[in-house]
Amino acid sequence: MILIGGYGLFRYFNKNTTSNEVNHIKTFTKSSTISDVMNNASFEGFGNLIFPVDRPMDGDTRLDDIDDIYIWYNYIDDDTTVDIVNSLKEDADSGNQVFYPIYTEEEMRQTPEKRNTGLFFFRGEENAKTAVVNAGGGFMYVGTMQDSFPHALALSKMGYNAFALIYRSGTDTAMEELAKAIAFLHEHQEELKIDMTDYSVWGGSAGGRMTAWISSYGTESFGEKAYPRPAVAIIQYTGLSEVTGDEVPTYSCVGTSDGIADYRIMEERTEEIRKNGTDAEIEVFDGLPHGFGIGGDWSEKVSSWLDHIL
Repeated sequence: MILIGGYGLFRYFNKNTTSNEVNHIKTFTKSSTISDVMNNASFEGFGNLIFPVDRPMDGDTRLDDIDDIYIWYNYIDDDTTVDIVNSLKEDADSGNQVFYPIYTEEEMRQTPEKRNTGLFFFRGEENAKTAVVNAGGGFMYVGTMQDSFPHALALSKMGYNAFALIYRSGTDTAMEELAKAIAFLHEHQEELKIDMTDYSVWGGSAGGRMTAWISSYGTESFGEKAYPRPAVAIIQYTGLSEVTGDEVPTYSCVGTSDGIADYRIMEERTEEIRKNGTDAEIEVFDGLPHGFGIGGDWSEKVSSWLDHIL
């Protein structure tokens, strides 16, 4: 049993793993383990960031048994998890870069924790519109496998270019990283072959707050120069009440059985945005808990909200 977690995981992967230990599994299955993915040759140098660096975990955990790692989330779909890691691997094996650091080497040397940040790129069509997706995790960890990777993969299959942000835990650092990521994408859109005109920002739970804040306050409020604000904000299950009057068009969704984000607060915020003359819509799903993502078991109860907005 290999216990891994925290910043030490980055050292574990990059220093203690020899070239002979890096595996060459061609296709992941539900029985593949966390270590199988992290240490795969296709993900060398960033495989640890596919899973939460701020959560302790057993490297022998199978992909169909990762639910306990992602606290506050429900309906993690095994098939989607396998599809995510295989899609990233297939793209990497095709010669494409799938992970992009957002800080320079000098910035990462000065603050080593910044090596645990960056963007996973789920490619759509060349020069197509761009989405930036922020997972939640209570600003304690980044719950990508349920709250941003599935969204980014689904968007890429629809032709959009989607980026899932890996950020440091903590509200301030999370917002610093989101602003940095948006700056990075604007500055490198030609090389990335993406269109940042009318880009969208997405997020659930803590990631929903990040989405709301960057949309209302802009990158200039979080350490970067002013870049264009997103054309639309897509927010899931976060009990944020503040409305500044500078919101962009906003779609929200939440379940009535969410014990963390009160659906009534989200309904009230949606109404306040509308009163200010900005388009806003909310869907409230009966009986759904926190962290339901884009599908899985719950999709039998209601049709996917993703299909309603794209």
